[in-house]
Amino acid sequence: MDIRKLILFEDVANTQNFTKSGDKLGYTQSGVSHMLKSLEDELGFTLFIRSKQGVKLTDSGLGILPAVRSLLSKYENLTQTVNEIHGIEKGSLTIATFSSISIHYLPKIIHEFKEKYPSINIELLEGGTDDIVSWVENDIADFGFLSHENTKNLEWITLAEDPLLAIMPKDSELPESGAINIEFFQDKPFIMTSMGTDYDVHKALTTSNVTPNAIFSSKDDHAIISMVSNALGVSILPGLVVKGFENQVSCYAINPYYSRTLGIALKSREALSPAAKKFIKLATTIISSNPLR
Repeated sequence: MDIRKLILFEDVANTQNFTKSGDKLGYTQSGVSHMLKSLEDELGFTLFIRSKQGVKLTDSGLGILPAVRSLLSKYENLTQTVNEIHGIEKGSLTIATFSSISIHYLPKIIHEFKEKYPSINIELLEGGTDDIVSWVENDIADFGFLSHENTKNLEWITLAEDPLLAIMPKDSELPESGAINIEFFQDKPFIMTSMGTDYDVHKALTTSNVTPNAIFSSKDDHAIISMVSNALGVSILPGLVVKGFENQVSCYAINPYYSRTLGIALKSREALSPAAKKFIKLATTIISSNPLR
């Protein structure tokens, strides 16, 4: 079975568009159709349902997709290992990440990594906790940068502690203690991060037996900051999320102290590609030398 057909199949499964995948991988639309038809003939079943809206996987296609992704991950690992033996640094990385980490940490890490390994391509996937865990478990991403909470059975590398902060409208009065007791949020109009995107804020409130009046919820941290800045309510967010937005909202420490543990989640250290191992080593060095304030 030609590995190129499997690579194309996996990409079309993601894009649901023959033209987009063909442009990305260097095939004409007719070439894409021919290769996928050839793969379907080899497998003995149809992979895609074609319509004017695009293409979607058949049940059979969905059935083999996890195995294909696992195979392609191992193939990429093998290719990188062979290249490394020959002294050639080539390959690709798909990294899943919180947007706060992609904003504040990854640009520096990627810049230094690309200086050392310019021929290794990097793709970023931004999402919440559930998204990242799913992408890593299903071999869509090589590893993920996220909070440790609810990472299930993935292996874990701790990088930093990120304190949770009380987020208030800009004209809010500073408490004398310099910190806000978490009981303050009981029944207060509250802008909540969506469950599945975040678990740390939900855990802090639950642990403290505090139930705010969650008038809105959002997957977008910056939308939450905007709502608070416009006095629609208050919130709790990690320090890294509000970094750079201090001119829009007031941020206070919470009593008692709560934080999220940031790090890297992966399926298996042993199964990592050479490029993934190099990136994680560099990320660990850079983040450990730049602790959160």
